[in-house]
Amino acid sequence: MTSNVGQSYPYTSESESDRAKSIASLVKAREDLAGKLAAETTPLDANERWWVWKCPTPGCPGLLHTAGYARDLHALFVVCDGTCAKTFLR
Repeated sequence: MTSNVGQSYPYTSESESDRAKSIASLVKAREDLAGKLAAETTPLDANERWWVWKCPTPGCPGLLHTAGYARDLHALFVVCDGTCAKTFLR
């Protein structure tokens, strides 16, 4: 399987409480993230579990956590907890 195809599939999942803790920690650690999330996302629905993906950035060991729905787009807005500190649409 090529890396592009492999990265399209979820790596694992996490509970809603773990997802919320991860996002809260990332917002606290990155001063620009709260504003970006407020401007580019809408709140998530109530779910017990959320998918987690491996970050596609070469050399980044991070995982992508769901932060919200992309505003005006049909996609999840995810945040990397790794060294690249990027955001993506899934």
